[in-house]
This record gives sequence, C-alpha cells and structure tokens, in this order.
Amino acid sequence: MAEFISEEQHHAEVAALNHEIYRLTKHINETEKERAEAETPDPYDPFDNPTEYREFRDNYSEVLPPITTPAYKVPLEPGYDERRRLKRYYAIGGWCAVLQFVASTAAGFFIARAIIMILKDMNPGADSESMYTYIKGSSILVGMNMLIYIFANVVFAMIGLKLADIKPSALIKTRDYDVGKAIQYCASAMFIWVISAFVSMGVNDIFEKYGYSTNVLESEGVAVTKLGFAVSAVYTCVIAPVTEELFFRGMLLRTFSKANQRFAVFATAVFFGLAHGNLPQFTLAFLLGIFLAHITLKHGSIIPSIVVHVFVNTVVTIMGEFDLSGDSQLAVGLILEGVAAFGALMLLIFRSKDKLPATTPAQSKRGFVIARCSVGVIAAFTIQAAYTIYLVFTNITS
Repeated sequence: MAEFISEEQHHAEVAALNHEIYRLTKHINETEKERAEAETPDPYDPFDNPTEYREFRDNYSEVLPPITTPAYKVPLEPGYDERRRLKRYYAIGGWCAVLQFVASTAAGFFIARAIIMILKDMNPGADSESMYTYIKGSSILVGMNMLIYIFANVVFAMIGLKLADIKPSALIKTRDYDVGKAIQYCASAMFIWVISAFVSMGVNDIFEKYGYSTNVLESEGVAVTKLGFAVSAVYTCVIAPVTEELFFRGMLLRTFSKANQRFAVFATAVFFGLAHGNLPQFTLAFLLGIFLAHITLKHGSIIPSIVVHVFVNTVVTIMGEFDLSGDSQLAVGLILEGVAAFGALMLLIFRSKDKLPATTPAQSKRGFVIARCSVGVIAAFTIQAAYTIYLVFTNITS
C-alpha cells in the first residue's frame, strides 16, 4: 500500500513539475516577445520623435521594410534602397506640382487665345484687345480660370495620392476639432494676413525704388458684370480654398511627410506661395501655409485648413468691395488692428501648446538632403520661382 501511494505521489510531482516548466517557458516566451516588440521601431514613429504627429504618419515600413525586424535600429544615414524610395515620394509631389502649375498657367493662356479667335471670327471688325477686354470683364475669363484650376488642383492631387498609395478618405478623418478651435484658427490667420500685408508693402516699396513693382496681378476691369463677380466670388471664397487645400495640405503635405514632417511643413508652404505667381501673395501664402500645414498635422485632416482658407479669402473679398477712404478707412483699420491683436493672442495660445515638429539627426538626413536630389522637386521650384521673378522684372513702373 505504501509503495502504491509513493508511485502516485511520484506521478503527481512529475505533473506539477511539468506544469511549472510550462508556466515558466510561457512566461519567458512572453517576456522575450515583449522585449522584442519594445526594441522594434514603431513603423508609424520610426525615428522616436515625440514632437511629430504620429497619427498623420503612414507606415514607414513601405520605405524601410527591415524596420519590422525585432531589435532593428534605424541607421543615421539612409541606405541606397531607402533613399530611392524616399526620392520616389518627393518626386511624386514635385512632378505633380510641376503639372499643376503648367496646366493652370499654360491652359489659361491658350484657352483665352482660342476664345478670342472664336469671338473675332464671329465679329470680324473687332480687334484682339477689344475681345480680351470683353471676356475679362464678363464671366467668361473667371469661369474659364475656375474650371482650369479645379481640374489642375483636383486631378493632380488625385494622381499624386494614387501614386503614393494614400487613400483620399485619410485626408478628412478629423481629430479633436470643434467650433472653438475653428474660431481660434481663423483669428490667428487674420493676424498672419495683417503681418504679411505689411511685409508685402515693404517689399514692394523696395522694388519700386528700382523701377519695378511686385503687384503683377491684373485686377483692373476683371469680372465687372454681376455674373462675373458672382462666379469670381464663388471661386475665390469656396472652390479655390477647397481644391488648393486638397492639393497642398492634402496630397503634397502627405507625400513630403514620409520621413520629416518639419521639412514637409516648410516645403509645402514654399510651393503654396510660388503657385500664386507674385511676391505679395507669396508672402501671405508662405506664412499662412506654415500655419495651415501645422493645423493639418495636428488634426490629421484638411478640414480645419479649408475652414481657415475659406474665411481668409471671404474676408479679403468683402474688403475689396468697399471704397476705403476717409472715415471708413480709419474704421476698417481700427477693426483690423483689433482683430489682429485678438488673432495674435490666439496664435500665441496655440503655439504655446502645439509646437511645430522638431527634426531628429536621422530625419535631417531624410528631408531636404534627399528632396534636393529629386528632379521633380528641383523642376517644380525652379519653374515656379523663375515665373514669379519674370513677372516682377517685366512689370516696370518707370
């Protein structure tokens, strides 16, 4: 009997020992898995940069596949394959910017000439200058430009998103955004607009001393009919903000943010400024572009930037319809100063809580350093900068 109990105890001890071995093995495996996961870079934050907006990032394993390997460390200097893949994204953004600019600029020129030729055939006695004055003052020119810019912004934004494998729905998934923030951002934008207006006037004064003017926009006699004004207002206040945000803060910011969000903020602001083709608007578009890119990163969506863009363009359009002189000019000036002061406070509050993303040493090797080697980026910057300079130096005032 004692021998039988001893055998039974032996089996129980063996079973208990096997259970303990299983438990310890499972614990060791789980610990090793947790350690491996902890040492494996986050594909959505591969550079371990807490100042960037993780939710705005795409999976970096598309650029650097080994990043999913346990204990892998992102090298300071990108290898050949990583550089090649990053250059592809920069090239997508750059070439789309080239095509968007060329399509909107060249198409407008040739279509306007075609319309003039058609009108001349219908009215043989009329000269080209009279025809151009007519289509400029009616809704024809502004309507044509609206359709051209809708096509250029939307089509090339969608092409860029498709090539970069970015879902359009990702551009409107908004986080942590409400009416209070919308008011704060619109007020901040008005402060930026006032500051840029003073900067633009100073720059123009400098150029005028040498016989040139930065005011190259042809606004005299444009859309003077009621229908022309209505079409112009709809485009300026609604269509342009929506389509431009889709292109610049949608496609371009996304493709340029693959490795360095700070670089993407300033690069898209530069291209946004150059796309306007003149220095006064470049100043506003560049400064405002930085702010619009920042709130896009923060909320992961172009919706906040669209709201701000619509607000700024609408205010500027309304102000342009008033004959500002004497007391009315003084009153508007005081209102603007008050709005600017409030906007400065709102911008200060925003920036005290949300800083622009910083750049780690590894990211600095993957932003401008690689983008400057992309033919698409170089072409986009060179063509648009050359066009802006050409307009200024052919606009002689004396």
